[in-house]
Order: sequence, then C-alpha cells, then structure tokens
Amino acid sequence: MSVDLIRIRLEPLSVEVDVPRAGPLVAALAAHGVEFPCGGSGQCGGCGVRVLSGSLPVTENDRQIFSADDLCAGWRLACQARPENPLVLECGQWNMEILADSEAAPAALPSRERSGLGIAIDLGTTTIAAQLIDLRSGRILGVETQLNPQSVFGSDIMSRIRGAIDGQDLTTPIRSSLGQLIARLAGGRGSHIAKILLVGNTVMHHLFSGLSVEPLAHVPFQSPDLDGQRFTPDVLGWDLPSDCAICFARCIGGFVGSDILAGIVSTGIGGGDRLAALIDLGTNGEIVIGDRHGIVCASTAAGPAFEAGAIRMGMRAVTGAIAYVKAEEGRLAATVIGGVEPRGICGSGVVDSVAMGLYTGAILPSGRIAAGNKTFPIVGPVVLHQSDIRELQLAKGAIAAGFRLLLKNRAVSLGEIGAIYLAGAFGNYVQVESALRIGLLETPRSLIHAAGNTALRGAKMLLLADEEPPLPPIEHVSLAADPAFQSEFGECMTFPAPTLKGISSSAP
Repeated sequence: MSVDLIRIRLEPLSVEVDVPRAGPLVAALAAHGVEFPCGGSGQCGGCGVRVLSGSLPVTENDRQIFSADDLCAGWRLACQARPENPLVLECGQWNMEILADSEAAPAALPSRERSGLGIAIDLGTTTIAAQLIDLRSGRILGVETQLNPQSVFGSDIMSRIRGAIDGQDLTTPIRSSLGQLIARLAGGRGSHIAKILLVGNTVMHHLFSGLSVEPLAHVPFQSPDLDGQRFTPDVLGWDLPSDCAICFARCIGGFVGSDILAGIVSTGIGGGDRLAALIDLGTNGEIVIGDRHGIVCASTAAGPAFEAGAIRMGMRAVTGAIAYVKAEEGRLAATVIGGVEPRGICGSGVVDSVAMGLYTGAILPSGRIAAGNKTFPIVGPVVLHQSDIRELQLAKGAIAAGFRLLLKNRAVSLGEIGAIYLAGAFGNYVQVESALRIGLLETPRSLIHAAGNTALRGAKMLLLADEEPPLPPIEHVSLAADPAFQSEFGECMTFPAPTLKGISSSAP
C-alpha cells in the first residue's frame, strides 16, 4: 500500500522533504541538521520551527514552551508536529560550520613502507569530521563533515545513554550514516581504502561498537569495555575491501575517550619536561595535565551551557546566533553569524555577554543581575535570563574545579604549567579574555592556545602510525568520587570581582 506523502520546505535552507501525512517530522528534519536536545519529548523547546506557510495545530507541549504571541507568530515544536498538509518551515539556524583540521599530517612518519588510502574520523556527540589520507605521503585528499544523526535521541551524552538503555537502537543509525559519509569521501576510490581509524568519547565508542552503556549511567561511571575495537567492513555494512582494517581507538577511562587520547598525541602532552594541559570544552568537559613522567586526566559534567543548550535564547553557532559581544562607544555590540538579525545566542556569545556584564557591574560576582533585574539585555531582542547566568556558573565552576583538583593530584602549582591548549569547537571560538574574566580559566593569558580539532589531528597521527606512540602512564581521576570536588566546585561558582566600569549594557 502506498504511503500518502506531503511536502515540507525548509527555509532558508531551500530544501524540500517528503513526509507521511500526519506522521512525525523528526527523521526528515534531523537529516538536515535540526537537533532535538531532549530526544523529542517536547520538554526543552530546542527544536522550535516557525510556520511560514500552511498550518500546524497547537499541541499541549507547544503551549507549555511558547508564549501566546509566539504561537500566533507560528512557532511550534518540530518534535511534536504531525502535519496534515504541505508546509514551509523556518529552520535556517541549522546552517552550521563544523570544525575540521586543515593541518597536514606530520612529516615524520614511521619508516615502514605503506600504500593505499586511509580515513581518520572524529565521531563527536554533535558533529562528525573525517579526512581521506594518502597513507604513503600523509597528504589530505578530502574532507567530509556532517551532524551526528543520533541527535534525534538528544543533544547530550546522557540523553543518548538513556535512549540506549530504554531500548532505542543508536548503533545502526551511526554505522549507516558513517558508511554513507565514507562513500562520499572516497568518491569511487573505495577499493583503495586500507585503514580507517575512529576516535570519540566513551559513549560514542560504546554506541558505535554495540557495547552496553549501562555502566556509564551511574556512579562511578566506569565501563569494563575501554579497549580499542576492531571491525570488518561486512559487519558494519560498509562497501569496502574485505581486508580493510577498521578500528575505534581505545578509551582512557570513565567519560574520557579516544578523542582525548588523540588530543594528547596531537599536542605532545607527555613528551616534554614542562607540564602542559589540554582542556576540551563541551557538554562533557575533559581536562588533561601531564609531562613525560605521567599524565592525569578527568571529565566533568559541564552541562550544555557552553553549547547554549540550556540557555533560553540559546542556539548552536549557526546563522542568526550572536557569537561575540564587545563594547563600542560605551554600548554593547554583537557579531551575528551570517550577518542577519540576531535571533539567539551561542556559547561564545554567552561567555562574552556575562564578561561584559561583570565589567559594567550589571552582573554581580555572585551571578545575580544587579538592581533586581530579571534579564540582561544584549542586542536587539536577545537577552540573558538569571537562569542562563546560573547555567554558565555551573559549567565554568565544574571546569575550574576539575582543573584545580588535577593540579592537586599531581602536587603541582599553576605556575609549573607551561602551556594550556583549548580544544574543540567551543574552545576554538571562545574569546580567551572573556573566559579569563568569568573565571573559567585561572591562568596567565600567555599560556593559553586555541588548538582547534585536536581529536581529528591526533586521529590522523594514529592512523599513520604502525601502533600507538609511546606515552607515559595515564591516570584517570574520578572527580565524582573525590570528596573535595563539591567544596572546590562551590568556590569556583562565583565570578571574579569586576575591574572595569563605565560601559552601558543597552543595545545599540
């Protein structure tokens, strides 16, 4: 029996999708980058779309999320929508730039002769980046990026864990999607691919590999399945030579996965006499401190504030998002991605805004908005609410406390650190001065370096190596089990005292 399909147009992406009449929109919209942070339960409002043409009935979840004015303007939750007729929907905020790595592979390759092609893949919770590599020369031949299709189950790793425990299949979608990405990347050269190496956090490692994530759902958040996993193309359903070696690199411990192992390799932490640190800022913040004598690492649940997932007007770093905020002639001015009118704010914009509020005194070191105000205006219609500032305090407090405890674990002081590398998309785009101003980082500015996608760069290095390069002992520290964490966390929740006055917080 044929399915009655209706056409949905997504603007300003200018793409059209066909969906079953009265059927869900989730799968069709997810394929074009729309994310469903709460896994489609209708509770977070993160998948809001606006009806430009046609009509969608208002659901009870819509009424709980949107104001009466928003509903009249056509805003609906995509996860709850069941269209009966053709629609035009506004969802242009999902034009998203994904951080890859343009650096050539290292010149110093192992001496063994090799031939053929390889693929390095950074499998992130939100985004995926892959590169096609000539295994003999190390030259990058192609790059492919896309959003992780598992986003329909939730934007953060705990949502994915809950989905898997509840019986949802999160393994098949990611294997299938990566198979298609590899086919695009190979471009007819699939028969020459000899080796594929994947890196990712522990949850991505387990879900791709078909391993149980149940041990990661509760304290002490430790899994017995941290080893590297090997696969054949037919097991994964990938159209590649039968002798193609496919490996997901090993995890370190807890929520510290092979993406951090790759970051350690790419930054050279563990190879020198001077201590260095790596901080990967995201929903799950990972911290590494080490030298050639040993490495300690930990993960801390920073929450979604760095990616604006818990911010009322928050959105990813996409078209319409305020990315940077600065002072111009005594007022706040914003850089908006895409050069359009602002409709929300991403993580780097949140950090900038709070930093400016602290400078002006409009936000107090306690995190309260001064004079009893409920909102802090930024530019145009975009404001921060008191709860938004609290979310940022939770995130920055967790990272700062984790860093302090790792220093104590190594029995070293901050003055002994020679360099701090900020990794990941947020770490690459956040203004370091603003991060220092809010107390996210507690270190001299000269030590901090934006390191880009260290996971993908390290994956390339591991791909080209015959085996994992020698590293000093790596100790995983469970912050959840450290009785000192809560007291450190409490201390790190407040913001540093202001040092600059005289900038108006009214928008231009």
